[in-house]
Amino acid sequence: MKRFIEGVDREQGTLFPERLEDWIDEDNPVRVIDAFVDELDLGDLGFVRAAPEATGRPGYHPSVLLKLYIYGYLNRVQSSRRLEREAGRNVEVMWLTGRLVPDHKTIADFRKDNGRAIRGVCSQFVCLCRQLNLFAQASVAIDGSKFKAVNNRDRNFTRAKMQRRMAQIEESVERYLQQLDSADRQEPSDALASKTERLKEKIARLKQELQRLEGLEALMLDTPDQQ
Repeated sequence: MKRFIEGVDREQGTLFPERLEDWIDEDNPVRVIDAFVDELDLGDLGFVRAAPEATGRPGYHPSVLLKLYIYGYLNRVQSSRRLEREAGRNVEVMWLTGRLVPDHKTIADFRKDNGRAIRGVCSQFVCLCRQLNLFAQASVAIDGSKFKAVNNRDRNFTRAKMQRRMAQIEESVERYLQQLDSADRQEPSDALASKTERLKEKIARLKQELQRLEGLEALMLDTPDQQ
């Protein structure tokens, strides 16, 4: 008897791993992001609020938001709202952030306050991954730009080429951050436009209904035996 592949019953009890660690393979790229950022001195790199404030509500450590941005850059997550959603539903991001879910405003503010530092760190991370051959493919496309992998056998890879490569990657990161800025500005406007359009449709239907009722009322008035 032929059958389709069937999913599990949603009501059926299952034994999911209790630890996030069990969900992330040893060769998962998020482990590289995690190890890389944990080795950085974010204060020396120019990140604001790298040390906790003495008073007021505690904030997110910059490393949490930086890991989120590097993940978003590599996976083309192109708005702060989408980064927020990924933090709440994507097990890789949950592992990376320790299940913290910063709201989109916090994510956007971090980018505005640390744009230059984010660009520098992202470009260093991409170069490091290529030097260590941590990407499976010979070249990886990021926002349409392709960067060839670097290995020890590349004897022609000079300091000048490295600087050009770094500049290319920084430009790619800059485009990504600009896309985030653009998306963050457009999303509320798009939502407002959609809400306004729906409201206009409701008003139009309401007017039609009023006209229909007025027509019925006029018809009833013209009828001798009106109720």
